Amino acid sequence: MTIVLIFLYLAAGVGVGYGLFALTTIGLPLSVSGGAVTAALLIQIHVLVRSSRTARQINARIDTVERDVTDIGRRQDVVEARTEAVEETIKVELTERRDALVSEMRQLEGLIAKLTQTFETRLTDSQTRQRTMPVEDAALRDVRDALKDGRVDLHLQPIVSLPHRRVAFYEGFTRLRRPDGSHITPADFLDAARRANLMGVIDNFMLFRCVQIVRRLAERDRRVGVFCNVSTASLEDPTFFPMFYDVMTENRDLSGSMIFEIAADRFENRSPAMRANMDRLTSLGFRFSIDHVTGLDLDLPRLQAAGVRFVKINGSQLIDQLRDPRGPRPQTALNRKLSAAEVGAAFTRYGINLIAEKMEDEASVVEILEFDVPYGQGNVFSAPRPIKNSLMEDTAPPRELIERLSNYH
Repeated sequence: MTIVLIFLYLAAGVGVGYGLFALTTIGLPLSVSGGAVTAALLIQIHVLVRSSRTARQINARIDTVERDVTDIGRRQDVVEARTEAVEETIKVELTERRDALVSEMRQLEGLIAKLTQTFETRLTDSQTRQRTMPVEDAALRDVRDALKDGRVDLHLQPIVSLPHRRVAFYEGFTRLRRPDGSHITPADFLDAARRANLMGVIDNFMLFRCVQIVRRLAERDRRVGVFCNVSTASLEDPTFFPMFYDVMTENRDLSGSMIFEIAADRFENRSPAMRANMDRLTSLGFRFSIDHVTGLDLDLPRLQAAGVRFVKINGSQLIDQLRDPRGPRPQTALNRKLSAAEVGAAFTRYGINLIAEKMEDEASVVEILEFDVPYGQGNVFSAPRPIKNSLMEDTAPPRELIERLSNYH
């Protein structure tokens, strides 16, 4: 294309030179020069125009290249950022997996250690049981002999009204006596009695004695009652509960003065038979107390419906929970948490008396008085004491009852 244009430019120059020679008076040399100059100018103009177009194309291409380079740079930055994110994610995942693996290994080591300790403990317990079996057999023989001979004593501990400390109730504690007069501690005889299914026998012995004591106390002050501890075994045993119920039916006039006490955890896990038998005693007018309560978060309407009229909580625990604004509080019909000052009144509204038990010092008594707790029990007021020998003899179960209970086992 460029060669054709050059020929056209040369032809144009020849035409101009011929025109000058033919149409003017200029001579041949000047005409040739004019034609050559014309052709040269046209070629120069063509070159200039083509150079300008090429420059624009080059500039455009340069701009395109710069844009491509910039875009590539941006893409490279994105790729680098993504690469760093992937590397960081991989590092985090590797760290988490390593920590999880380490944690699992530690848990596995802990389980192995616990299994080893459990095995060693069971082995030690087995060896200990083998070594102590003669001691347990001796304790069981002591329990059997004491029941057979009627050597079941009653110790009483007062429960006082606060703040005046007037004796309002007594709690009866069972003590079994050896022939030499020494007592078998509850720690020694309770396990043996439970293993031999003798708790019903013990409870019926104690029940008879409590009935006689209540009658003696009622002669002086009918307002004083006795808390009589009853095992869940007695409330569930189809052999001993009928005797228990018969005695209570015959002495239902004492329903206002005798309170049956059971442990809180046993109350919470009552069997259907125990619930039914408790209802039977409640229908006779007798009331129940639960002791060893660990927290104030009690369902008061539920306790009221079950015939529970007394709740015993360790005095120190009771003070700690009442002093703590976020501590546990009893459940009532009110849709809000009670303040410490309202707790005592809430129990009273449901006909339940709160007793601070295991009070050991005067400082605790002063603190408990701040919260209007109506009753207290503990060694600070008086330790459990045996009833008088004369009264012990007067309230002893008759030989017929002793033989009847002994023959049941």
